Amino acid sequence: MSTNLSTGTPRRPSADGEARRKLLDGLPVSEHRLELADVSTALLEGGEGPDMLLLHGPAAYGASWQQVLRELVTTHHVIAPDLPGHGASSMVEGHLDGARVTAWLGELIEQTCITPPVLVGQLVGGAIAARFAADQGERLERLVLVTPLGLAPFEPSPAFGAALMGFLSNPGEETHDELWAHCVHDLEALRRQPGARWELLKAYSLDVLRTTRVTEAMDELMEEFATTPIPEATLARIAVPTTLIWGRHDSIVPFSVGEAASARYGWPLRVIENAGNEPALEAPDAFLYALLSDRPKEQRR
Repeated sequence: MSTNLSTGTPRRPSADGEARRKLLDGLPVSEHRLELADVSTALLEGGEGPDMLLLHGPAAYGASWQQVLRELVTTHHVIAPDLPGHGASSMVEGHLDGARVTAWLGELIEQTCITPPVLVGQLVGGAIAARFAADQGERLERLVLVTPLGLAPFEPSPAFGAALMGFLSNPGEETHDELWAHCVHDLEALRRQPGARWELLKAYSLDVLRTTRVTEAMDELMEEFATTPIPEATLARIAVPTTLIWGRHDSIVPFSVGEAASARYGWPLRVIENAGNEPALEAPDAFLYALLSDRPKEQRR
């Protein structure tokens, strides 16, 4: 599959933010905006305690962590931004190269964290987090990589590639669900989870895909951080304590990638059963246990 995810299909502008407002309604966080590396960044913030920063995957947004936010804010000060060009974050101008994204993350930490945070990254967010940890690990307390891209070549199956391109070229309820059937282990079970608020997630996902800004940002982040694996020498520089979290049934970033990285770098691998590429959404209790079990004892309740 080509690494370019843009389809060239004209998109009508996003409506009026109603889908986002409904999705954020009732979450235990406040929403505000910061200017970071010339990126007008929307972020969710809530809770008190040690700092924890959550980076989502491509085409997602900070509220994608909704299933675990309620618990995390009881123990941590949580920051969940929309990545540059994603969700409600927008770029003034320029390209999302590695230096700019690293500067964006550094400024985000500087402006929101009192102490070195736990940095949690999923998919392309994980690749960004890993690159940052390799170069500026002294600014972090801990690194958690959730089914991250960048540890191996990104080689999606033809079926997933077709579903992804179908959704991006024609974002609708049917193509959305066809794509998500590849992202999660059991889509019907996820739909039935009250906390997942599936219809609200779907509505906002469709809303943000109505502008080419998101697909362009996806292209740039994937090209910069995920298409080519992060060099082993770079990953070997990560000195901060690092944990891997993987869904057992991940068909996009195979579990074997996590096993290989765990063996090579000595990073603990926490396995989420009955989950695919979205363990925090599919199995929030198991994900929270995996996320919090490796924190320093003095921070545990």
